[in-house]
Amino acid sequence: MFKRLVGMMVVLGSSVALFAAEAPEAAQAAVAAPSVAGFFGYAVIAIMIGLGIAAGFCGVGQGIAVNGALNGIARQPEATGKIQLNLIIGLAFIESLVLYTLFIGIVLLFVNPFLKYLVK
Repeated sequence: MFKRLVGMMVVLGSSVALFAAEAPEAAQAAVAAPSVAGFFGYAVIAIMIGLGIAAGFCGVGQGIAVNGALNGIARQPEATGKIQLNLIIGLAFIESLVLYTLFIGIVLLFVNPFLKYLVK
């Protein structure tokens, strides 16, 4: 799993570097005069990538948590209530990471405090 993720990051990074190498004039023009549409386009892409990473790793964490809870219930069926309560609380904390990422993305997209410094 980790090797596959690192491989995908390497491919994504090399494709971005290749794109920048193919069109240096366009890249310099974009850096010299940022536009509002370009800024929001990059913000949307960054939010999509951030939410994807957060949701993916939260899914992995929730799977590990549920696996541990089911193993604990299988070993001690009389402790099902305590294990289930702790599992639900843990899953809520894990899921809050995705919600925080979503809220930060919405703030950066609609109420961005840095917009006045980046786009003139």
